[in-house]
Amino acid sequence: MATSEDLIFLAWNDLVGITRGRGVPLKAYGGRKKTGINWAMAGHALTPFEDIADNPWGPMEEAHMTPAPESEVRVEFGEGQPPLHLVMCDGLTTDGEVWDSCPRSFLKSALADLKRETGLCLYASPELEFQLTGPNLPNATPFSLEAFRLLPELAGRMVAALREAGAEPETFEPEYGVGQYEVSCKPAVGVAAGDRMVIVKEVIREVARRAGYRASFTPKPFANRPGNGAHIHFSLQTPDGKPATHDPKRAGGLSEKAAGFAAGIVRHMPALCALTASSPPSYFRLGPHHWSAGYACLGITNREAALRICLPPKGTAEATRRLYNLEYRPADSTACPYIALAALVRAGLAGIKEKLPLPPLIQEDPHDIGADKRHALGIVELPATLEQALARLEGDAVVRSWFSSNLWQTYIAVKRKEIELMANLSPDEICERYRNAY
Repeated sequence: MATSEDLIFLAWNDLVGITRGRGVPLKAYGGRKKTGINWAMAGHALTPFEDIADNPWGPMEEAHMTPAPESEVRVEFGEGQPPLHLVMCDGLTTDGEVWDSCPRSFLKSALADLKRETGLCLYASPELEFQLTGPNLPNATPFSLEAFRLLPELAGRMVAALREAGAEPETFEPEYGVGQYEVSCKPAVGVAAGDRMVIVKEVIREVARRAGYRASFTPKPFANRPGNGAHIHFSLQTPDGKPATHDPKRAGGLSEKAAGFAAGIVRHMPALCALTASSPPSYFRLGPHHWSAGYACLGITNREAALRICLPPKGTAEATRRLYNLEYRPADSTACPYIALAALVRAGLAGIKEKLPLPPLIQEDPHDIGADKRHALGIVELPATLEQALARLEGDAVVRSWFSSNLWQTYIAVKRKEIELMANLSPDEICERYRNAY
């Protein structure tokens, strides 16, 4: 009788933030490390559903999805249970060159330019909210010990699995919604931060499945209930790991380069939304008074600011330098982490190169200060729909310049296809479709 055989999943995260790929026998993985597996380039035009957008490749062209060994993850679940074993891949062309539409390579390129032009690296971590659905999830007070203790064994399993996956979990907490939780992990440097954002979600989903639940990272699980963010915390550091974000003598405590980096993100944020909050239900979550950002501005510990400076607990000067970071809030898990991080790096690098001044530090709700004061401070409203976000994206020549022609064309086509597919659905129906997809 045949017994179960170990498989490793050769994975990539595509333009709609879905992890796709193929499983191969572990015995054959040694050879696959060099040859990878073939994948129709047109597969990059898939929506989160059973639909594909127009694309420049058609049925003929293929990419070689080639494992990045440093990203390999294996999580064991006990005797007789198959492990979760996966490795992220880079896309190459048939002649071995970098595929110009590979999201992981898109991030690598942005990081390389940041390091070459500024001598700095990105240090980033995910703060991911998700919705559990399944049996035995009674109502509980938000953020309460009761909500936390409803599923204590499941939470412990998730944290243990994340630790085994090398994701370095820091907190696991009940959130505002019924069955809603949040996990945060330590930062990682460079492309490993993007890998971590993918791996954390897949590990959480796997543990939930094994317990009879589903974990959805959709931005709005239900139309009338709280949404899920995927906030990105980040800082700058030198290649040898020295913090480069904090300068106590400067406004906001940001170093000159960090201030320029923040200014670049704020300037391009209306366009960035199409890359970081990249689905129709993303905009059911965003907006003023939602603690999820409605205006492109910078604040200090201000959760209505789309970009905020996170102050560390009072401690030594060294600890402050190490922990000082910024949080980008208009992001969710329908975005591809590699594209989202690359967009932040590119926008920040543009701000540094242009020597943009630090934006005004907003210490109140930007909606409440009124239109006249917002105009005087240069604060602009963020898009209210994916259609509006795409218009801002297409109108930003700087952001457009970061993309290859193929990647740009396909990304826009996929997002417009999503809009088309949702056009005649109610908010409840849209939320259900994305809840099941993510």
